[in-house]
Amino acid sequence: MAKRDRSTIFIGKKPIMEYVLVGTMTLNSDEAVAVIKARGQAISKAVDVAEIIKRKFVLHANYEYIHIGTEVLQNARGGRTGVSFIEIRMTRPPVETPAPAPVPAPPK
Repeated sequence: MAKRDRSTIFIGKKPIMEYVLVGTMTLNSDEAVAVIKARGQAISKAVDVAEIIKRKFVLHANYEYIHIGTEVLQNARGGRTGVSFIEIRMTRPPVETPAPAPVPAPPK
């Protein structure tokens, strides 16, 4: 997996709603991008986090890409072990600010 930045959310053992809160705040920031990453058993939690964000909190969020694969890691015995991973990149379209209401003409 690539380097970590402020828009990257690593899924672990915390409750799902903590990740949803961070993802929602990240998407609603000026950057409007959140990258959710997980390995192994946390993959299903990462998918749940992305779906909750999209369906409940940031309704206009889009999946820019979903990358799945296997990382080969060195295990404790010196052997190699494959670990599945997922990377979900979510974006939010720019927020359109409404035009100001016209000012009524003063009465005569």
